[in-house]
Amino acid sequence: MTFDEYQKQAMTTVFKEYEPVLGRSIMALGIAGEAGEVADKWKKILGYHDGVVTPEDVAELSKEVGDVLWYLAVFADMLGLKLDDIAQQNVEKLASRKQRGAIKGAGDNR
Repeated sequence: MTFDEYQKQAMTTVFKEYEPVLGRSIMALGIAGEAGEVADKWKKILGYHDGVVTPEDVAELSKEVGDVLWYLAVFADMLGLKLDDIAQQNVEKLASRKQRGAIKGAGDNR
């Protein structure tokens, strides 16, 4: 499955049509919320299980990462963006940074 195929299928599961600003805001906050759940599960693995990752942990993390992906896909669609294009652009940006020795550092446009 490509990112664009996923994005198209994800859009079929959006349960409500939102006014653009509200919809985009809900999706952006959903990204943050689900990413927080990923971070919280990882914190518990580190803090309570000394960093030992069980198959059950991987399954739970997979679900949460999937939720992040869903919100990203819908948010991108609401902005008129395609995930395949975003992925390609990101890989090209990172390859350029690596080639220029600018992977580490600060700033979006390094």
